[in-house]
Amino acid sequence: MQTDMQKKVSHMEYMEDMEQIDSDILDKVLCEREAFDAKHYTEQEVKRALENDNRTIEDFAALLSPAAEPYLEEIAKRARQETAKHFGNSVYMFTPIYISNYCENHCIYCGFNCHNHIHRMKLDMQKMEKEMAAIASSGLEEILILTGESRAKSDVTYIGEACKIARKYFRMVGLEVYPMNSQEYAYLKKCGADYVTVFQETYDTDRYQTLHLSGHKRIFPYRFHAQERALLGGMRGVAFAALLGLSDFRKDAYATGLHAYYIQRKYPHAEISFSCPRLRPIVTTAESGQPQAVQEKEVFSVVEPLRGQEVSERELMQIMCAYRLFMPYAGLTISTRERAVFRNHVIGVAATKISAGVSTGIGSHSQEMEEQGDSQFEIADHRNVPQVFQAIKEQGLQPVMNDYVYV
Repeated sequence: MQTDMQKKVSHMEYMEDMEQIDSDILDKVLCEREAFDAKHYTEQEVKRALENDNRTIEDFAALLSPAAEPYLEEIAKRARQETAKHFGNSVYMFTPIYISNYCENHCIYCGFNCHNHIHRMKLDMQKMEKEMAAIASSGLEEILILTGESRAKSDVTYIGEACKIARKYFRMVGLEVYPMNSQEYAYLKKCGADYVTVFQETYDTDRYQTLHLSGHKRIFPYRFHAQERALLGGMRGVAFAALLGLSDFRKDAYATGLHAYYIQRKYPHAEISFSCPRLRPIVTTAESGQPQAVQEKEVFSVVEPLRGQEVSERELMQIMCAYRLFMPYAGLTISTRERAVFRNHVIGVAATKISAGVSTGIGSHSQEMEEQGDSQFEIADHRNVPQVFQAIKEQGLQPVMNDYVYV
């Protein structure tokens, strides 16, 4: 049964404060996602995709299909070749910093959702500077700034000040915050931001509606066009991701690749990258009022939406290699949602960037911080920067702290 909020707010209609741009990419991606039938592809089509040097959309689809699973070893070998060709033996390191966990959205799979009674916290400028100084002391030169999606608690000016502080300590500054209008992205670019990451979560619009019950995030097309607005605002790079497991993961991976591909064709100068997050346990509120870790499938059962799909590590590897073979020049990040052993394995094969020293809580990097805000989700790899650095070297690869120099 729909709530009153769901009846009032269509997930496909813009709100008054949302910028609308002239773009046909959404319609193309949704149409092709709907037509994509992973079971349609054959071993012969997978073999042809592996033989081709410049892979088509059809090749990409074949590489994502179940028919490609028996060829995963060969697919990984070809992915490793493409990674080496475009990135050498470099693996870039960074860490995220969560500066606020306030949120105005009701997304049933997320620990930050506005109805979850977690400990909320927002870093002021002084605490933010201490956190960033602590991170910079580890040797990292790239940082990704994250907030919960609350304009009231983390407005654009607040995020801009965070970018200015980050620029004092880091050579590369990324943002993973709520979607904005192009002029707001232009402002953050002036404050020091380099790139924007947006998880579409799922490209299944019906499923999206059942998962996002209220808030600005409920509006599917506004979120979809965020990367394009960021580029219109002058950002150098944009990153794409679906949260694998919320819906048919093959269709969502296919749509993610198409989304990035069409953006690249429209904006050839843009630096494109992918993330491949899988669902992780979140912190939610028990009947006692105390936080507890809960698997997403348990959260789903509360509201009875369509079930998602569990994604194995082999399937995740297949997706990452398919991205690499389809868009060989794109960056690809492997996060601490995954086990250390898997992260060690995938760098050099498909992944080109890895996080280290990660916490998804607020105020957890500085030893001086007495108060901390609750985390968004549980991470699987708790290694610090020196440990990840050493693991990269043990793979015969070169850890790189920065890949861009301003002149």
